[in-house]
Amino acid sequence: MSHRLDQQVAIITGASRGIGRAIAEAYAAAGASLCLIATDVKRLQEIKQGLNLPTERIMTLALNVTDRDACLAAVAQVEQHFGRVDVLVNNAGVYRAKPFLDYAPQDFQDMLDVNLFGVLHFMQACLPGMQARRYGRIVNIASTAGKWGSRNQSAYNVSKHAVVGLTRCVALEASPHAVTVNAICPGFVQTDMVEELKAQVAQSAGMTGEEMVKAALTRVPLGRILNVTEIAGLAVYLGSSESSGMTGQSIHVDGGMVLS
Repeated sequence: MSHRLDQQVAIITGASRGIGRAIAEAYAAAGASLCLIATDVKRLQEIKQGLNLPTERIMTLALNVTDRDACLAAVAQVEQHFGRVDVLVNNAGVYRAKPFLDYAPQDFQDMLDVNLFGVLHFMQACLPGMQARRYGRIVNIASTAGKWGSRNQSAYNVSKHAVVGLTRCVALEASPHAVTVNAICPGFVQTDMVEELKAQVAQSAGMTGEEMVKAALTRVPLGRILNVTEIAGLAVYLGSSESSGMTGQSIHVDGGMVLS
């Protein structure tokens, strides 16, 4: 068992499934105390039971990251319970695919409310305490979609471009206080969201899900869909003291997709 996060207190949003759940499991194994946040109460309880941590090392909160007041209250509750927040992992996200002309303005707003403003709310809630203690790690889960254009997912790409940009800006402001802010940009990872993506993009592009996957993998030099644990390992590093020299970075974990 790794002890890279011993004595660290971490908040993980979108923790009930996919990449968020894998990060929660990796952080627990690395010794962190956890506050797991998601909207699904049942799934939160399942992962809490599965992690089997001492009760003093884990808490769960069911909330929607679009609710700013709930986000601020959650951080205050964590600080009261654990005494501080050392690491924030912003993983909560939603996806919707359709041709650009089919999007309504509200589709863009819905995507931004979760994927961007959820990140913003939690960063603004956690940063004051981190800066006062002169220690903190913020890890934002963005996407390779935040680095280039894609057909039939303009709203999602816009939201992830915004997360990458916000990561860079806040890194500059937080660095004098010894707080680092970095983003992970996953590529094609096997998650529930990717299953939803397959169906939505395939429908928009007029192909089957299997055809969509085959076409997507032609852009991945490693030729395979990645596993959530490959994202979680980097999240542990970025959440630890070992990453003290890195800030403002958006790191691809994409099987080489950025090269193609």
